[in-house]
Amino acid sequence: MTIGTPVTANERTYPAPKTCAIAICLDGCEPEYLEVAIAKGLMPTLKRIRETGTDRLAHSVIPSFTNPNNLSIATGRPPIVHGICGNYLIDPDSGEEVMMNDVRFLRAPTIFSQFYEAGYRIAMVTAKDKLRALLGAGLKFDEDRAVAFSSERSGETTKAEHGIDNASQWLGMEVPEVYSAELSEFVFAAGVKLLAEFKPDVMYLSTTDYIQHKFAPEQQGALDFYAMFDKYLAQLDEMGAAIVVTADHGMKPKHNADGSPSVIYAQDLLDDWLGKDAARVILPITDPYVVHHGALGSFATAYLPEGAGKAEIMAKLDAREELILVADKEEAIRRFELPGDRIGDIVMISGENMTIGTSAHRHDLAALKEPLRSHGGLTEQEVPFIVNRVIDLPDDPESLRNFDAFFYATTAAAL
Repeated sequence: MTIGTPVTANERTYPAPKTCAIAICLDGCEPEYLEVAIAKGLMPTLKRIRETGTDRLAHSVIPSFTNPNNLSIATGRPPIVHGICGNYLIDPDSGEEVMMNDVRFLRAPTIFSQFYEAGYRIAMVTAKDKLRALLGAGLKFDEDRAVAFSSERSGETTKAEHGIDNASQWLGMEVPEVYSAELSEFVFAAGVKLLAEFKPDVMYLSTTDYIQHKFAPEQQGALDFYAMFDKYLAQLDEMGAAIVVTADHGMKPKHNADGSPSVIYAQDLLDDWLGKDAARVILPITDPYVVHHGALGSFATAYLPEGAGKAEIMAKLDAREELILVADKEEAIRRFELPGDRIGDIVMISGENMTIGTSAHRHDLAALKEPLRSHGGLTEQEVPFIVNRVIDLPDDPESLRNFDAFFYATTAAAL
C-alpha cells in the first residue's frame, strides 16, 4: 500500500484521508455534560459544529469502561475481536488477577498500526500511560512518522520509544498531576501542536474521566472542563482537520441520599450461598486510580466453583433489585460480543444509580471525597458522536457505535 490509498484494518476498509482525521475520546462524557455546557454558552464551537456538521448519539461497548472502549475505537471492532474486555481480569493462562494493559492481551492490530504500515503519519496522545502501550502497539518510531505518548509520563518520553523527546518540555507545559483536569488539557494542547508541526494523517486524543467522576454536569468543575475543551476544539477545527468527538462511556450518580456509595457486594452474596471464596467475583473497572471510583462500577463477572448450581445462583442474583441484568457466559458473548475466555460463568450489570462491589471489607473508599459517580453498565452506554462535517450517519444509537469513530473521521477527511 502507498499513501493515498484506503487502508483495511480488522476487515473494515477506511478511506484515504485528504486532511488529518482526528477522533477525540472524551472519557466519561455523559451526553448531559455537553447539553448543560452548551446551554450555558460555554461551548460555542461545539454548538456550531452540532448545527453545521453531524450530531448523533452512539453506543459504547459493554462493559462501558475505559480500556474496552478505547481499544474498540482504536481497532474499529468489539472486544470479541481485540480481546480487551476490561481494565482487569483473571488471566486464563495463569489464573492470576492482573491488569489488562499489557500488549500481550491485544488480539487485533490497531487502525493506527495499519495506517502506519501503509505509509501514513500517526499521532496519538492519551491522558494515562496505562493505555499508551496498547494503543501504540505496532507503531515504529525510527522513521519520524509516529508519535505516541501520555500526559502522565510526558516528561519521560524518548524519540526511540515515543517518537518525541521530553514531550512536556516540547509542549512547554509541566507534567500534570494525574488527578486533575490538566491531565486532559495536556492532551488537547499536544494535539493542537502536533497538528501544526507534525502534521499527522490520523490522530487520536484520549482523555481521563477524573472530572466526570468528581463533578455532575451542572457543577463548576465540569463546566470549566468543557469550556476549556471547546477552545482547543476551535483550534483543531480552524486548522482544517476532520474531527469526530465521542466518548468511551457515560457517567451516572451512584450514591445514596446521604452521599454514601450505592453498592451491592456480590462476593459477599456468593460467599453466603456457596461458601467463603468458593466463587470469584472480578470487577473489570479495577485499576490503579482508585480515587476516581473506589473500584466500584456497574459491571461484574463471576467464576463459579465446579458443581455449583448456575441456574439457581443466577435466579437468586436476578431477584435482587439492584441488578438489571444477570446473564450466563453464552448470552454475554452473544449480546455484548465479549471474548469468552476472559469473562466468568456469569455477568452482572447493576442499575443506573447502583454499583457492584466484591466484599465490603475489600473496598477502600476513604479516597472518595465526593458522592460516587461511576459507569460500566447499560445505563452508561449512550455517548455523543459529533462530526465537524456533514456526513451520512445512522440515526439509531444501536446502529452507530463509538468504535465507528475512525471510519467516519476518515470518511469526512476524504471528502
